[in-house]
Amino acid sequence: MAGMINFVAWLVTASAQAYARKWSFLGVFAAVFLGSVIILAKYDLLPEMSPVASAPSVTLSSNPSSVRSSKPAAPEFPTKMEISKIGLAVTIENPSTTNIVALDALLLSGAVRYPTSAKLGENGNVVLFGHSSYLPIVRNQAYKAFNGIQKLAAGDIITVYSSTATYSYRVKSVTKESANDAGIPLSVTGRVLTLSTCDSFGEKSDRFVVVADFVESHSIST
Repeated sequence: MAGMINFVAWLVTASAQAYARKWSFLGVFAAVFLGSVIILAKYDLLPEMSPVASAPSVTLSSNPSSVRSSKPAAPEFPTKMEISKIGLAVTIENPSTTNIVALDALLLSGAVRYPTSAKLGENGNVVLFGHSSYLPIVRNQAYKAFNGIQKLAAGDIITVYSSTATYSYRVKSVTKESANDAGIPLSVTGRVLTLSTCDSFGEKSDRFVVVADFVESHSIST
């Protein structure tokens, strides 16, 4: 028992002495460590660090041709139109004259874009006119160019083509206009497509008018 007490007393005394000399011990340890590092470095014996792999660099191309854009470069003439809901497919004429006789003659070939209305790809109202007829027999199918547009409803899609791109429009409204209603506005906010049935440019009669808002355009090549 006495031996156990003496051992514990010695251990406490040794611990106290070691704690009192801790700074001396740390100083000696630091000196020995630094000296070892210096000697190893002098003889090129230190282990080499493994290189850290760097993330691959990403360079954004400044070449415009590498960026695909869905926006046509310039306003374009419409060449044809399709509305899958009503099975409509019609070519579009683009006259440069507002002469009524000339416009009426072109209606015998399909739809006609009113010459002072907007083109595809620019702000304004693209106004297309076309005949409609529900006679059982019609020799010239251009008289049925706009048959069925009154069956369209809000949300239906109209696709108009130029020579290089397709333009999608979503129907906003379908109305029946009387002969006394005001004309179709050409100046509007944003990009709008208006379809109108007619007997001729020179006569006033009831007509169906479809107004649609531009959705998007895509190059035909893509």
